[in-house]
Amino acid sequence: MSYTYVDVAREGRLTIVTLNRPEAHNALNAAAHVELHEVFDAFAADDEQWVAIVTGAGPKAFCAGHDLKQQAAGGGMHIPPSGFGGLTSRFDCPKPIIAAVNGVAMGGGFEIALACDIVLASANAVFALPEPRVGLAALAGGMHRLPRAIGLTRAMGLMLTGRRVTAAEGLALGFVNEVTDGDVLPLARRWAEELLQCSPMSLRATKQAVLAGLDKSVADALAAEGTLPAIRAMLASEDAAEGPKAFAEKRSPTWQGR
Repeated sequence: MSYTYVDVAREGRLTIVTLNRPEAHNALNAAAHVELHEVFDAFAADDEQWVAIVTGAGPKAFCAGHDLKQQAAGGGMHIPPSGFGGLTSRFDCPKPIIAAVNGVAMGGGFEIALACDIVLASANAVFALPEPRVGLAALAGGMHRLPRAIGLTRAMGLMLTGRRVTAAEGLALGFVNEVTDGDVLPLARRWAEELLQCSPMSLRATKQAVLAGLDKSVADALAAEGTLPAIRAMLASEDAAEGPKAFAEKRSPTWQGR
């Protein structure tokens, strides 16, 4: 399927999603939100796709957030049920998603990155939740995910001022996993390749268990693990048998994702 504001490429088990409005710093209008909702629905449902990367077109921006010009012209702020960019309220996709932040990540763009499992950034990347400066608030998860990622005091300092944070500072604060001086997409592919060396069943079980346990004590989170669909699927999978067998035979495992 072709889209107007999003490019989708599949490289083996990897899906690469590129926000494609470089003339608007990849800010998302209503149609782009709908497209991204469909793209990530398709990724979640495709048994052949195990890992996704989301990035922005052009050298300047990952995503500048919501298209304020559209809103000012009376276009509204329609957001799909899956949230900003089809990701920020998508809580039922256990597949790993990598943010490859190649420039400005403002407002909703930063919130998309925070909704991903791994955040990689080029050295020129800049992050901010500047909504209070335009009479709004970071309603797509930023006010909740950022404190969990870096702590309440530091997060409040960023959110209440709307100030910009460099990639290096994001790495130091802890919401960025790695920074590169060059193009961030090759770095993201390397991370994706590491993920693809693992059983996709194990990755999904890990992600689902971690996220489900964030609001629980360790004891309660452990007790609930056996009820999680991804944990049950992993334990009953062919991959759970293939991993130990490959280890005993001193070879690389051949994952089936089932």
